[in-house]
Amino acid sequence: MLRSAKHFESFTIGATDGNIGKVKDLYFDDEAWVVRYLVVDTSSWLGGREVLISPYAIGKADAAADILPVSITKDQVKNSPSSNSDKPISRQYERTYLGYYGYPYYWGGTGLWGEGAYPGMMLTGAGPAEYPGNQGYLKSPSADDSQSNSDPHLRSAEAVEGYHVHATDGEIGHVDGFIIDDSTWSIRYLVLNTSNWWVGHQVIVSPEWIKSVSWEEHKVTTDLTRQAIKDAPIYNGDEALARDDELSLYKHYGRSGYWLNQRERAAA
Repeated sequence: MLRSAKHFESFTIGATDGNIGKVKDLYFDDEAWVVRYLVVDTSSWLGGREVLISPYAIGKADAAADILPVSITKDQVKNSPSSNSDKPISRQYERTYLGYYGYPYYWGGTGLWGEGAYPGMMLTGAGPAEYPGNQGYLKSPSADDSQSNSDPHLRSAEAVEGYHVHATDGEIGHVDGFIIDDSTWSIRYLVLNTSNWWVGHQVIVSPEWIKSVSWEEHKVTTDLTRQAIKDAPIYNGDEALARDDELSLYKHYGRSGYWLNQRERAAA
């Protein structure tokens, strides 16, 4: 299901033996455009310490109760490696974190989550059949260069909101949010607020159409023109994004959908 990143802030993380806390932020991979960790505020339990939760351990969301179940215990979370969510996550920290939980490395494999790995794989009864194969255009992360201090390309979704967005012919607005597929944890769309340019509204663009992200300049550059974005279908964040909405968006830009396999995309 496609969900707004802001929607996850209403979710509680439910361990096997009780609740851990509320989702505060998401760390995403700016190469593969996939969420690697949820940042959870444990102020009601661990005195405000923030912890990271990997999609490897996350089950299907209980939307009625606003709970994301995870296959770990409160003690495991309590004793997990500490992190500083105000700073980028280092590869060295990731090695420690993944090793602590016994999770595989996601980098260097052939898929979004590494060789044979997938979100929810740590849950009892979970299997590859539960993980959709239509990963679309999203590429695998770069192979590990074996340097513990290498840049893992992880960024805070909260921090990127507000970044200026540039089309091929000038600025058009700013990043106002993200839309996430909660089965693959991939970022399917960036939400753009165009009020910087005209009496604006929100539109969405696919990461496939992003040329670059400059963390130093707080800027996102697309391969689209301002006029094309201005004429794009308006995004109403109060309504769920349906496949028909996605079809209209891709048709507007003359692109083939991520949900098609490679052969279908080539023929489109």
